Amino acid sequence: MAQTQRIGVVGGVGPYAGLDLVRKLFDHTRADCDQGHLPVMLLSFPDRIADRPAFLLRGAAVNPGEAIGEIMAELALTGATVIGLPCNTAHSPRILDTALARLAATGRPVRFVHMIKAVTDRARTFGEGARIGILGTEATLETRLYQDSLEEAGLVPLTPDAAGRRRVQEAISNREYGIKAQSPVSERARADLLAEAYNLVEAGARAIILGCTEIPLALPEKTLGGAALIDATDVLAVELVRAFAPDRLKD
Repeated sequence: MAQTQRIGVVGGVGPYAGLDLVRKLFDHTRADCDQGHLPVMLLSFPDRIADRPAFLLRGAAVNPGEAIGEIMAELALTGATVIGLPCNTAHSPRILDTALARLAATGRPVRFVHMIKAVTDRARTFGEGARIGILGTEATLETRLYQDSLEEAGLVPLTPDAAGRRRVQEAISNREYGIKAQSPVSERARADLLAEAYNLVEAGARAIILGCTEIPLALPEKTLGGAALIDATDVLAVELVRAFAPDRLKD
C-alpha cells in the first residue's frame, strides 16, 4: 500500500510546543470539513531528546541532534515529505546539522522548513534597518541564532540585558512557575515576559520575535505597546502548510 504523504512534526522539544504547532497548522489550513484538513504526524518522545541548553552552554556530552534526527528519520520513513521542528534552540547548527545529516541518510525526499529563516523573512517586512526585539532562551540568545540572521537581513536585533535574559529563562523553565512546568501559564511567568517585552518596546522595537515555542503560550497578543509580536511557531505553521499544500493556505 502506498504511503500517504503528510506533514511531520518533531515533538518532545517542549511539552506543549508540538501540540501548539499542530493546532496552528489546522488554523492556517483552508478546510470546510474534517476530511479537508491536511494529514499531520506528530512524534513526541521527550525522554529521548537530551537537554538543548545543557549541550550548547554547559558542556553536556550528549548531542540532542542525534535523537531529533532519529525522530525526523522515523517521520520520513512513514511518509512525511515536509518536516518542522518547533524548537528555536534546536536550530543551533551544532544540533540541527547533526539532525539533518541523520534525516538525509534515509534517502527520502523531505523538505525541512527552517524556523529561524522563516521568522527572519517575516521580520524583513518591517523594513530595512528596523529594530527587532528577541525574547528567547539563554541558549538561543547566547548562540546568536536570531541576532546573526537578522543582521544578515539588514535588521537591528534588540535583546534583554543579562538580568532580563535570566528572567525570561526562568519564566520558561523554572520548575515551580515556568511555562514548561505549569499549564495554564502562571501569572508570574506571564508578568515577567510582559515586563521584558515592554523593555524591548521602550528600546524602539517595531516587532518582537517570540523566539521560544513556549513564550506565545504566555503572550498570545498580536501586538504589544505598538510593536507586533512575531510568534515563531505560527510562522512555522504557515510555512509548513505553504510547503506541503500552498493552495490550502488560508489568505
